[in-house]
Amino acid sequence: MNHAQALINAVSQQASTQLRPLADAIDREGFYPETYLRELGKLGGFAAAIPEEYEGLGLDLSAQIDVTTIISKECGSTGFMVWCQSTCAWYLLNSPNAEVRERYLKDVARARLLAGTGMSNTVKHLAGIEKINLRAVRTESGYQVSGSLPWVSNIGSDHLAVVAAYVQDEGYIMFAVRCDTPGLSLRPCLEFSGMEGTQTLCLRFDKVAINQADIIAHPEQFKAYIQRIKPGFVLGQTGMGLGIIEASLETMDGTNATHAHVNVFLDDQADDLRAELLPLQSRIKALAQATKTGNPEVLDVLKARLATSELCLRATHSAVLHAGAKGYLMNHPAQRRQREAVFVAIVTPALKHLRKEIHAIEHPEEHAQAA
Repeated sequence: MNHAQALINAVSQQASTQLRPLADAIDREGFYPETYLRELGKLGGFAAAIPEEYEGLGLDLSAQIDVTTIISKECGSTGFMVWCQSTCAWYLLNSPNAEVRERYLKDVARARLLAGTGMSNTVKHLAGIEKINLRAVRTESGYQVSGSLPWVSNIGSDHLAVVAAYVQDEGYIMFAVRCDTPGLSLRPCLEFSGMEGTQTLCLRFDKVAINQADIIAHPEQFKAYIQRIKPGFVLGQTGMGLGIIEASLETMDGTNATHAHVNVFLDDQADDLRAELLPLQSRIKALAQATKTGNPEVLDVLKARLATSELCLRATHSAVLHAGAKGYLMNHPAQRRQREAVFVAIVTPALKHLRKEIHAIEHPEEHAQAA
C-alpha cells in the first residue's frame, strides 16, 4: 500500500467512526469539532501537500483534495474547515519569508495550532468586487493594522488567522496573527442557515502590532505570491463539492432501490451526474498535481472550480427530489447537503465571482475598457 492510500484509508476510517456521529450536531447545534480536527491533524489530514521537513506527508495537493472530499462526504462544514486549515499551511509553505514559515508551518500542518483563512475580502477586492477592509501602516518593527473583517472561519482565541491589509502607497501585506494578540477582538456573526459549526467570527483590529516575523508577504512580494498560491487556494475548495456530490449520488442510489420506477422521471439521474463527475475529478487531480512543480493555467483552475459548484448544486437538488418527503426531514442528510452545496457556490470565489474572472480572461478587451 502506498503512502497516499494509507492516508486515505486512515482518514476514511476516522471520518466514519468519529465524524459521522457529530454531523447533525455540527450542522444544527453549531457544535465546533475541535477534538476531531486535532485528531485528524495527527493523521496528517492537513499535511498531504506539505514536505516532510515540515512534518508533512510529502505528497501533493491532489492528495489533500482527496482528504477534503472524504471529510465532506460526511460533513460539509468540517470539509470546509479542513480546507481552511490545509490552506493556511499552503500559505505558509509558499511564503517567500522563511521566518514565518519556520514559526508556524509545522504546528499548523499537524493541527497543534488551528488556523483560519480570512482572505475572502482580499480576493474579492483584487477581482474588483469590493473594497479591502483592513489598513496597515509601517512601524519600526513591522506594521500596525486596523479595521474589521467579517466571516473568518475556524478561528478562536487560541487560533491563528491569516489575513491581508492595504498599505497606503505601497500595496498589500499578508500576515499571520494569533487571535489573542492585543488589540484584536473576536465578535459573533449573524446566524447562518448552515455552517454554524465552523466557528466563523468577525475580527476587529484596533491598531494591532504585526511583527516582521509574522509577515507572509510584503508589498513588493505580494503580487507574485498571490499568483503562486491562488491555484491551490481555489482547487483546494473543490474537495468540498466533490464530497457532497459523491454523498448525494449515494442517496440517489439508495432511494432508487425502492423508488426507481418513479425517480426515473426526474432530471439529473445518478448515472448521468456520475458521468460528469468522473472526468471532472480527473481534471482536478491533474491540475492539483501540477501545482507541485509550478502553476497550472488559472483559467483551467477557475473553470474546474466553477464546474464543481454547478454540479454540486444539481446533485444535491436531485438527491432531495429522489428522497422525496424523507429528504425534507431535518434529520435527513439530503437537505443538509443542499444547504452545504449553496455554501460551496457562495464561498469566495463564489459562482458569480468565478464567472466574472473567467469572462475577464476570455474577453480581455472588455475588461480593459471597463478598467
